[in-house]
Amino acid sequence: MDTDISPHLIRRRKRNTVLAVAGLLATISLAAWGLNRAVGPSVDAGSINLATVRVGNIANSINASGIVIPVHEELVSSPIQTRVSKVHAKLGQQVQANELLLELDNRSILLASDSLKEQLAQQENRILALTLELDQKRKQLASAIELLQLDLEAARVKLGRYQTLRKAGGVSAEDLLTAELNVKRAEIQLRQHHEQQEDNKRVTSSNIEGARLQKSILQKQLQEQQQLLAQMQVRAPFSGMLTWLLADEGASVSTGQLVAKVSELNNYKVEASLSDFHARALSAGQQVLVEQGNIKLRGEVQTVLPEIQNGTVKLLVSLQEPHHNMLRNKLRVEVNVITEQKQNTLLADAGPAFNGRGPQDIFVVRDGLARKTTINIGASDGKSVEILSGARAGDQLIISDTSRYKDRDSVRVAQ
Repeated sequence: MDTDISPHLIRRRKRNTVLAVAGLLATISLAAWGLNRAVGPSVDAGSINLATVRVGNIANSINASGIVIPVHEELVSSPIQTRVSKVHAKLGQQVQANELLLELDNRSILLASDSLKEQLAQQENRILALTLELDQKRKQLASAIELLQLDLEAARVKLGRYQTLRKAGGVSAEDLLTAELNVKRAEIQLRQHHEQQEDNKRVTSSNIEGARLQKSILQKQLQEQQQLLAQMQVRAPFSGMLTWLLADEGASVSTGQLVAKVSELNNYKVEASLSDFHARALSAGQQVLVEQGNIKLRGEVQTVLPEIQNGTVKLLVSLQEPHHNMLRNKLRVEVNVITEQKQNTLLADAGPAFNGRGPQDIFVVRDGLARKTTINIGASDGKSVEILSGARAGDQLIISDTSRYKDRDSVRVAQ
């Protein structure tokens, strides 16, 4: 005979069933969580670099390597092929303007100068001889012309007398003709002597001018040799430091070879080098921040050199403090060329996770989970980057290298 089950027993059975189902679900959830922990990717918080998004100011800049160079530097080269005769200075010493640094062998120049002086003396003697010759010929022709003028006058008088006598029948026609011919001959001779006088004058004057021209050429050559002779004594072009010197006495020197370099003291600028990828973004007048350790100096782009060598463009930077005591010749510095400035914008510390400007996938950490988020990156000064969109102030970004998680949408951050 069937007996009714008590309501109390029915409630207990239902309760046990609910508990069993809840336990099963908890076990499944725990197992799924454990499996996810065992299989899903995670990263230790101590092994990554996190940056907090903040509000601040940024100056977009292009980084370059720089070297400090003097504002004024002059190279002294050898004017001829010779050798070092004597050295008077030492490398690195401070020198005064026109101070003797070294002497070059000048024997070849002295020989050339002596030869030119001899040639000049010969030309002067030639000019004197031609002048005397011209004067002598002029006097001879002048005397001959005077005699011919007397002969012409006498022939004309005789011709006049014959013409009168001929009318009276006192002379023959032949004698009259002879008298006429004598007048014409005297006139021709006189004209020829005048022409000869002018010809002699022109020829001799031309020879004298040629000798004077040759003398002028020789004088210029001698002047050049004297200038070369002065250059054989290598002197400091201005007061400064001797930063290079050919200090080997007896060493051979070719024409145009550098023998000394003098640099201005305590007055410097910076020569910066960077990839030609940034060439279009550079222009004269841009603000520049030069850094060396904890010291920062401001300046501006003075010149962007037009020539690109091996994919590198160079620019010269003038400094606001060119006499700063930190500056040293050939000192290497970091140069930041500022192309734009922004105020009160979202910033994050720079790191390997960022790759230039534009949208890029960055892991944003919230509640222990880093989710891949598309963030639009703007300006950068090498130390910070501008966040245009995709994150808000207070968010934490993984800025270290996350390339091994590039195929994951999220990664756990283990504390």
